Amino acid sequence: MKIHEYQAKGILKKYGVAVPRGEVAETAEQAEAAAQHLFGAGASGVVVKAQIHAGGRGKGGGVKIAKSVKEAGEIAARMLGMKLVTHQTGPEGRIVRRLLIEETLPIEKELYLGIVIDRTEARPVFMASAAGGMEIEQVAAENPAAILKEYIDPGLGLEGFQARKLAFPLGLKPQQLNSAVQFMTSLYKAFAETDCSLMEINPFVTCTDGRLFALDAKINFDDNALFRHPDIRELRDITEEDPLEVEASKYNLNYIKLDGNVGCMVNGAGLAMATMDIIKYAGGMPANFLDVGGGANAEQVTHAFEILLSDKNVKAVLINIFGGILRVDTLAKGVVEAASKTHIQLPVVLRLEGTNVEAGREILKQSGLNFIVAETMKDAAEKVVAAARAS
Repeated sequence: MKIHEYQAKGILKKYGVAVPRGEVAETAEQAEAAAQHLFGAGASGVVVKAQIHAGGRGKGGGVKIAKSVKEAGEIAARMLGMKLVTHQTGPEGRIVRRLLIEETLPIEKELYLGIVIDRTEARPVFMASAAGGMEIEQVAAENPAAILKEYIDPGLGLEGFQARKLAFPLGLKPQQLNSAVQFMTSLYKAFAETDCSLMEINPFVTCTDGRLFALDAKINFDDNALFRHPDIRELRDITEEDPLEVEASKYNLNYIKLDGNVGCMVNGAGLAMATMDIIKYAGGMPANFLDVGGGANAEQVTHAFEILLSDKNVKAVLINIFGGILRVDTLAKGVVEAASKTHIQLPVVLRLEGTNVEAGREILKQSGLNFIVAETMKDAAEKVVAAARAS
């Protein structure tokens, strides 16, 4: 789960991580009031920052500096409601619904700090770089040596010597080193205690007066751990998510929208990945990842079908089921019900194996609907790709 920058900074502040003073605004009037508070508290300027779940906001026009209360209000009025397009949003962009109004700082250096789960090492890795304020992916591609790494034993956490090893090469002043070590230690504590999958501070800045700040903050959480954090779960902003993915989550369906035209409905994540691969191998492009799970019932299958068909890019559908816990006849009932309810006109290819497969095939045959039944995954993939091309 992703959250907004202002929400991430709220969490970091609770863990003692220094962040700039700021307030959230959803109208130009609120932006002016926030700017008034900050100028009144001694700020020399304010930054108006669009809050969307994507990076590259500055290049897209979503980060502007204002030197007065009036200017902050004018910028906010232009920014609210705009469609912000960045390299991460794609051409469809995101609508800006709220802003973060923040004090400007006397920045001296822009650095980078980040923590992710390294799946190869099966543990967190803390990264630091003197090349902050730019896309870290570009730094990693062009100069991998510029990214310092320390792997963390989850039982011990980030140890002091590791934080110092990361801090020393960043070119900090001697009096800033202890503050940097404390900054990193607090970051890791926040990462571990809130079950993050990613925490990124880019840029991590030093100021001319020696202070250190998280100028920007990006946090993603492990969805599977959200049951432990009801307060964090409340931070979810569904307006920033794909509507079909939001709808799927209501029924405990694992759905991710993709760019192709072959809709997929499969039970089991491994089989779903293999199905997407074999569609590609047959020359097609999957329109989604949709795993209905091993224990889905007819109602969930019906909802899954409706969600899949809501994607206007879908030209043909492949249903690939291996019946185990989810029996084939249960799936067949759900498919027939959904197809009848939605009056589907698209070609539907089914590859069915496993528990009660013969009963499932009989249900499909008796339905009177025009389903295409395939014998193998290869056969199914070839048939659905051909059907998609013909639609």
